[in-house]
Amino acid sequence: MRLDRIVLREIHLPLKHFFETSFGRVYERHVVLVEINSDGLTGWGECVAAEGPYYSYETVSTAWSILSELILPRLVDQSIQHPDEFGVMFRAIRGHHMARAAVESSLWDLWSRFQGLSLWKALGGELQQIACGVSIGIQDHPDLLLEKIDQEVKAGYRKIKIKIKPGWDLEIVKLVRRNYPEIPLMVDANSAYSLKDRDLFAALDDFGLLMIEQPLRYDDLLDHSKLQALIKTPLCLDESIRHLDDARHAIELGSCRIINIKMGRVGGHSEARRIHDLCRSRNVPVWCGGMLETGIGRAHNIAVSTLPGFVIPGDVSASQRYYHRDTIHPPIEVSRDGFICAPLQSGLGYDPDSEWIEQITLRRQVFC
Repeated sequence: MRLDRIVLREIHLPLKHFFETSFGRVYERHVVLVEINSDGLTGWGECVAAEGPYYSYETVSTAWSILSELILPRLVDQSIQHPDEFGVMFRAIRGHHMARAAVESSLWDLWSRFQGLSLWKALGGELQQIACGVSIGIQDHPDLLLEKIDQEVKAGYRKIKIKIKPGWDLEIVKLVRRNYPEIPLMVDANSAYSLKDRDLFAALDDFGLLMIEQPLRYDDLLDHSKLQALIKTPLCLDESIRHLDDARHAIELGSCRIINIKMGRVGGHSEARRIHDLCRSRNVPVWCGGMLETGIGRAHNIAVSTLPGFVIPGDVSASQRYYHRDTIHPPIEVSRDGFICAPLQSGLGYDPDSEWIEQITLRRQVFC
């Protein structure tokens, strides 16, 4: 594939409802998109970096800088036989996985179109339906949380994740379990706690949670291993797993029993597959988390979630949950029993809504 033209965009898309975590509230998303053209075909990728450096040090601004100054000028007009080559070409750049994933994923989309394959088949996916869960942010009042859970349970989602933070944790879990004793339930702390809170996590053992996600520091493995040894509930690592070696170290240290694989967090599909393969070989279940992606990023999440080790419902929900109008058509829909079918057409399996993307583009840079 000779990469004829690359378009870098930043789009602005308001959320239907604010989304709150221990980092704060998000009302709208500024998203970096990468569009790569070759011989009349186009591949699309999305950068999952947020507006501020709270989940990760990467932001929309840092991603734009890395992509526009270092990566895309060197990539355009190159010939690539397979997306795996991208990681080798830019291995000198340390970190910036989200920026790199936006490009690498667009190359996977483009390459699978050249092969006439759906992206999920090109990745080696096997699951023709993926089970869907939903992530519910912190609400203004506990009753509002119960209303949202009721809505999502009725919509068919097969796992409910609620965000927690100090002051919105044990009593909230008690309330949810009292009202929904049987639902598959997990909590996500987004690094809001320390080992001093071990009694809180021991108390959560009484509520039959699927897992507790990333309770301690975003870059920690050691303290998580100490906490996991003290509690029965499986810990799941998210922010701490940036690449294959982090996953290997976490498994060997006993830092977690489950891993959340976010393609955007680890640098793209190739690294996500490597982490998946390691976890599968060690009998560690994995699932795909969400980052408030638009449809382009969500379509990539669907593709990676078809790999056979993704046995826990991921945060891959319907387009309508977050945005009034998504970046793709048709919109992603979840069946009444909580599944998304893997698309049949080549590439991502969904078409970018080019007219809408153009309307919401804040800035653009073209490389040719």
